[in-house]
Amino acid sequence: MRHLPQHPYIRPAACFIAFVTLAGVCRAADSPMWGGTPARNMVSAEKGLPASAQIEDPGEQDLLDPAAGGKTKNVKWAVRLGSQTYGNPTVAGGRVYVGTNNDNPRDPKHQGDRGVLMCFDEKTGKFLWQLVAPKLAAGRNSDWEFVGLCSSPAVDGNRVFAVTNRCEVICLDAHGLSNGNDGPFKDEAQYLAGPGAPPVEPGPLDADIVWVFDMRDGAGVFPHYAASSSVLVLGDKVWATTSNSRDWTGKHTPAPDAPALVCLDKATGRLLAEERSGVSRGTFTSNWSSPAYGEFNGKGLVIFGGGDGRCYAFDAKPNHVGGRDIAKLDEVWRFDCNPPEYRKGKDGKPAKYGEPKGPSEIIATPVVVNNRVFLPIGQDPEKGDGVGAMNCIDGTKTGDVTQSAKLWQVTDVNRSMSTASVADGLVYLADFAGFVYCFEADTGKQLWKHDTEGRIWGSTLVADGKVYLGNENGLLTVLAAGREAKKLGEIDFAAPIYATPVAANGVLYVATDKHLYALQQR
Repeated sequence: MRHLPQHPYIRPAACFIAFVTLAGVCRAADSPMWGGTPARNMVSAEKGLPASAQIEDPGEQDLLDPAAGGKTKNVKWAVRLGSQTYGNPTVAGGRVYVGTNNDNPRDPKHQGDRGVLMCFDEKTGKFLWQLVAPKLAAGRNSDWEFVGLCSSPAVDGNRVFAVTNRCEVICLDAHGLSNGNDGPFKDEAQYLAGPGAPPVEPGPLDADIVWVFDMRDGAGVFPHYAASSSVLVLGDKVWATTSNSRDWTGKHTPAPDAPALVCLDKATGRLLAEERSGVSRGTFTSNWSSPAYGEFNGKGLVIFGGGDGRCYAFDAKPNHVGGRDIAKLDEVWRFDCNPPEYRKGKDGKPAKYGEPKGPSEIIATPVVVNNRVFLPIGQDPEKGDGVGAMNCIDGTKTGDVTQSAKLWQVTDVNRSMSTASVADGLVYLADFAGFVYCFEADTGKQLWKHDTEGRIWGSTLVADGKVYLGNENGLLTVLAAGREAKKLGEIDFAAPIYATPVAANGVLYVATDKHLYALQQR
């Protein structure tokens, strides 16, 4: 069974300095988090990116260096990952990070199914270190085999934040253990082995853990299938989706009062605040969307797509009502992203979740641009096709804003796990059925629609006047960004692409299920 990339689904400050205000675009530089900036807009200012490439399968090589020969074109380097890769690459501080599994062990002392976060040198692709996380004892219903680590890490200075397959928010030293064990956490040996197992002695190729927050113990959540969230770093706080879920029956929520969103102390991992808006009680399957941030009329809000199909805005300043140690996240507004007819059938009864014309949760990440929030609805790919909806929300309202904040809503799309790209007054969105759409940002008018002829798990990336998008058939489609549909090229990777392309420092990174490619125009 395959599960979502983090967008995540299952498949989230270097860029804060290069923070680009209104459109949330990260200027030509690093891409230190999912979406580049807290606005999560899938747009990059990188230039000179390739529209074509000739791909050579690296096979069993850990590192493919085209300079040593071969038939590649526009490939800077390629590295071997696991056998399933849903995590999206993050590029910061001269390093590239990507989540995968342990099906091709980099270190012989780490055997068997594990969640893995790998770190590579940005210039050469050299393997630097890895976090290896044992699977949960609860088994496949909480930590599905071989799915690996789905989270896109967030890098802030010399700290790396991610959500592991064990439903933990973890903070790592960007240098790994090669420069010593610098953080307060000193029990890497037991962490690598898993609870109750004989310790595994860590080495210079292992991660240096600074702190770990277990969301199952610390927030009382129950993950289903996988944990997936791209951590949001804001000042001295980190925000993460908990992946609180229904159980394997799909009918029971083991932790109905547990939060879907938490806020932690960046330095220590201590739980500071949690949402108490009842998201978990209405969750259809799980909470897999990643939080975003924006300022609306001068007020900072954390935007969250709930597993109940509603988009929420929380005050970015936790409310310590009554002097509680764990603060409440004040809800500023909520918006139902499902049209009414998806919630109720023609007979007036509640529509059944999972049916082609029924309601959906939110898996994509909200995108914040110019006081607006752009967000589609979707479901676990295992549930197949169904009706979707793309929403444009006025983020300046308060209360239940389902009617008052609806700027436009397009229902002529299918279910989508993909995060949108908003650039130059246009919105680009992909759906699971394999189509890419272009809408006017102001009106929602559809300008064009392109069929990639393959299932789409990832998201569009707009960069260098192009729209990049991979599909399950292994094709990276390159379209011209603009009001008219124009296909510029197609790159065949001959392997499924579940992750989203990422651009940083003049290089385009594309992760297939088994390899990570760094593409550069030659």
